Amino acid sequence: MQFTGSFTGVNYESGTKGNCCAVVYSRFKNMNHILSTQLSGCTLGFTSHLVEIGAGVPIETGKTVACVLLTFNHQTALDSKLSPSVYLHPVGYMVAVLEKPAAVGSDAATKVEKKTAAAAESKSFAFNIFKGQITTSQVFPFPQVLNEEQEQFLRELVGPCSKFFEEVNDPAKNDALEKVEDHTMEGLKEMGAFGMQVPADLGGIGLSNTQYARLVEIVGSHDLGVGITLGAHQSIGFKGILLFGNKAQKEKYLPKLASGEHIAAFCLTEPASGSDAASIKTVAVQSPCGKYFTLNGSKIWISNGGLAEIFTVFAKTPMKDPKTGEMKDKITAFIVERSFGGVTHGPPEKKMGIKASNTAEVYFDNVRVPAECVLGEIGGGFKVAMNILNNGRFGMAAALSGTMKNVIAKAVDHAANRTQFGNKIHNYGAIQEKVARMTMLQYVAESMAYMISGNMDSGATDFQIEAAISKIFASEAAWFVTDESIQVMGGMGFMKDAGIERVMRDLRIFRIFEGTNDILRLFVALNGFQNAGNQLKSLQKALKSPISNAGVLAGEITKRAKRKAGLSTGLTLQGTVHPELAHSGELTVKAIEQFGGVIEELLIKHGKKIIDEQFILKRVADCAIDIYAMVVVLSRASRALSEGHTSAQHEKLLCETWCTEAHDRVTHEIKSLHSSESRKLFSNMRAISAAVVENGGVVAAHPLGF
Repeated sequence: MQFTGSFTGVNYESGTKGNCCAVVYSRFKNMNHILSTQLSGCTLGFTSHLVEIGAGVPIETGKTVACVLLTFNHQTALDSKLSPSVYLHPVGYMVAVLEKPAAVGSDAATKVEKKTAAAAESKSFAFNIFKGQITTSQVFPFPQVLNEEQEQFLRELVGPCSKFFEEVNDPAKNDALEKVEDHTMEGLKEMGAFGMQVPADLGGIGLSNTQYARLVEIVGSHDLGVGITLGAHQSIGFKGILLFGNKAQKEKYLPKLASGEHIAAFCLTEPASGSDAASIKTVAVQSPCGKYFTLNGSKIWISNGGLAEIFTVFAKTPMKDPKTGEMKDKITAFIVERSFGGVTHGPPEKKMGIKASNTAEVYFDNVRVPAECVLGEIGGGFKVAMNILNNGRFGMAAALSGTMKNVIAKAVDHAANRTQFGNKIHNYGAIQEKVARMTMLQYVAESMAYMISGNMDSGATDFQIEAAISKIFASEAAWFVTDESIQVMGGMGFMKDAGIERVMRDLRIFRIFEGTNDILRLFVALNGFQNAGNQLKSLQKALKSPISNAGVLAGEITKRAKRKAGLSTGLTLQGTVHPELAHSGELTVKAIEQFGGVIEELLIKHGKKIIDEQFILKRVADCAIDIYAMVVVLSRASRALSEGHTSAQHEKLLCETWCTEAHDRVTHEIKSLHSSESRKLFSNMRAISAAVVENGGVVAAHPLGF
């Protein structure tokens, strides 16, 4: 395309070729010294061809040039001596405009700027990487939230807690008995272990999230069965009362729950409703007088189901839609006492692991629940459930980091003392790689746990993606680390007396309950896509008045153009990470830049249908998990180096190694999302699965023919 123009207008000659050009606004800044300079030889890069802008645009002092070309969804790189800002705009016609710079600061631009800013208000690091952005406020510096008094109090608790689990609790016996021994339960009650986060004035210890994480780490290192008993009680069982209970509810229930006199359980899962919580069948119908609800239904696989006196129960409640007048079912959360009558439970389930914990089906038969036992709002139960689970997931990461620490110690003790072929086996590379990877995984999981607990203690409310990531990562890392520990120990690790086979059995459930890892991956990816999509909607609104909103669009489109050209978008962690970790910081930035780019491309390509692309969503979630892991270890290792910790150089090695491998994984996944071969693989897997399901099992003929 060739065009010439003056301040009052533009003439253009010839048209673009093809139908995949991009709309570009180039706004040239700092023009005062460019008198009469001409725009010449600028190249616009398109998918299949190049379009040349010829000479002929005289630039007057203080004026802003904007040239607009046709596009739909292709990002464009603009190469010019004048370093223009570049903007995209999906329009269906070609136009060239010359505008006054005053338009950039117009009222319309200001309004859109406010909307765009509102869309980007989240301080969540994990949310914002989906937009290709780095938000450091919740990840740097690594949280140090305990004041001197809290730290001293925690130190006083750690010793007795560790001693109790080393000397009193017998995990092997609990496993064999399939219950926590009575004297152990009484000892836990005496220590206040059933009310760790209940305020002191209501009978609890009043721990912060970070203090709680440190103690459950100890529990997780010794006995996951006991950990489930305690966690099902307070991390989810009565957590709803802490988060959503009114003053009367807290005063009535929390003292006895904190003392352990009453045990709590969380009742959501049903025979036909697992991951799909919205499909529950349990119903609570409000009485005509409005004073009570009649509850009917059942819940399965309820931890503490056979022990609990107090239940947080989720049920459908028929409600009238205020707009249409129609009756609709909404989920409501209730506090249900066993003493209400009509609450029974089945026998303890026989399980693969966590045998010490009680798991049972719970039945509700015409249970009369007073209206004052509604938890939160009528119809607001889904929000209650999700908040309870989100607030509890960091505790799982903390507990499992303790589990990993314990099994690593067993493995390295064996490796340091076992001699084969005339050498201690820890001197062999195969063992060294196992130990290194096990240690890195533990370090990442522990870092996630205390990053998130620190964020929560600092008042953060936007951490649901990070919490889900920590649960996914820690549960999978713990399984891998424990499996590798058995491998390092060889036949000894397989023996029951080594104590690791019980841990292996206990760990298997952690990838399933409190949200299966498969569903949580979808949760991570889809929440991230939604956040990125909201930003694109804001930009789309701004692009309806492209010239007046040029100031809003400048940074966004420049970023896209640079990304398409393979250039840095200007993101940096320089000055944030410790100088010795600069390279790891650069790798993290590159991963985020690539990730943000592919998210936008996938949104443009699939739109709302991205929700159905689970092959893609899984890989997107894996990238997000790796990137979040990179930043938490960068933050923690930076703090260690800055403060001169004795383990600082070791942590530096952990961080560098993790970031290098994580960056490579992210790069590989992103390339695969662009690859036609991957699309073919996805199609093949669909076909293979369909055939096996239709056949009721393996389809391939036996190699012997019978």
